[in-house]
Amino acid sequence: MAAHPFRATVRWSGNRGTGTSSYAAYSRNHEISGNGKSTVVPGTSDLAPGGDPSRYTPEELLAAALASCHMLWFLHLAADEGVVVTSYEDTSEGILEIDRAHGGRIVEVTLRPRVGVGGGDPSILPKLHAAAHGKCFVANSVNFPVRVEPAVVPASTA
Repeated sequence: MAAHPFRATVRWSGNRGTGTSSYAAYSRNHEISGNGKSTVVPGTSDLAPGGDPSRYTPEELLAAALASCHMLWFLHLAADEGVVVTSYEDTSEGILEIDRAHGGRIVEVTLRPRVGVGGGDPSILPKLHAAAHGKCFVANSVNFPVRVEPAVVPASTA
């Protein structure tokens, strides 16, 4: 089995001058980048402990990683099968259960891909979604269910 290392950098930017002198003293803001890439993703915590609603939470980024991985495999498989995908959008949703004693955990994520098809046989899309789900590295790495609820839409609306 081949190993493919990957890396990301997370840099905390929430020191308001007194560091973590108290739980309320610091911002949860941070930036995520990787391997010299120019785009920086602004991150934060959930709003309850003082997060910034204009930034991404780790949970949202995990849902985005699952949706992105599924999409990339789906597009690959569609191309292999002669299905012309003209648009693709997925609004994924996860459920986080909070357990004050242990911190909590994500218990499921649901992907809702909306796929526009401009050619080929759209009846094989469920098979392609199932295969993409089985091949997704991220979905294969998590310990909670990842559900896929796909829809085929007119090519111009996804």
